[in-house]
Amino acid sequence: MIEAANLHKNYGSLEVLKGVDIKVEKGEVISIVGASGAGKTTLLQILGTLDTVSNPQNASLFINGSNVLSLSRKGLAQFRNQHLGFVFQFHQLLPEFSALENVCIPGFIANKPKKEVETEAARLLDFLGLSDRIHHKPGQLSGGEQQRVAVARALVNKPEVIFADEPSGNLDSAAAQNLHQLFFDLRGQFGQTFVIVTHNEKLADMADRKLTMKDGKII
Repeated sequence: MIEAANLHKNYGSLEVLKGVDIKVEKGEVISIVGASGAGKTTLLQILGTLDTVSNPQNASLFINGSNVLSLSRKGLAQFRNQHLGFVFQFHQLLPEFSALENVCIPGFIANKPKKEVETEAARLLDFLGLSDRIHHKPGQLSGGEQQRVAVARALVNKPEVIFADEPSGNLDSAAAQNLHQLFFDLRGQFGQTFVIVTHNEKLADMADRKLTMKDGKII
């Protein structure tokens, strides 16, 4: 599903990734842990095509068989929209839109029919226990509910891979536990692959594999 080799990332003279190799199988839930500054988020952003490597001629990144390093900017945006989903620590919902409208946004960007997208968004919100909240705006939802809306948004285009960066870092312990279990329920229901950066040891230990980063490498 994901196969990457020799990923380097520099910000000026600061070397953040120092030749990372990683392979993730379809349907796996992988956690990535390590101290702050180890390169976890940078790795996640590169794997998720939100950032680029500093050595494109000497690195490789394949996702579901596609050589993403060879894609144009437009092709990369299309690939990201169609095949990848993202959940962040801060849900990044648009406050002026309802839960349903927020979930629909990636589908509309993909130019899918409005009715099809709305039906899928409503189905996901119902699956996530939010069927009675679909017309509420983010400010009317709890933190846990907002994060579940963000998960539905990540899923609406049926992506093969979900990337999550500290997804429960802004939640209380009960909401965090519910979100953690949700990832595994979703894997069972939809078969997605999950790559999760987290400082939460309980979530990290639930994963099929836990990878530890230190000083820009997986150790």
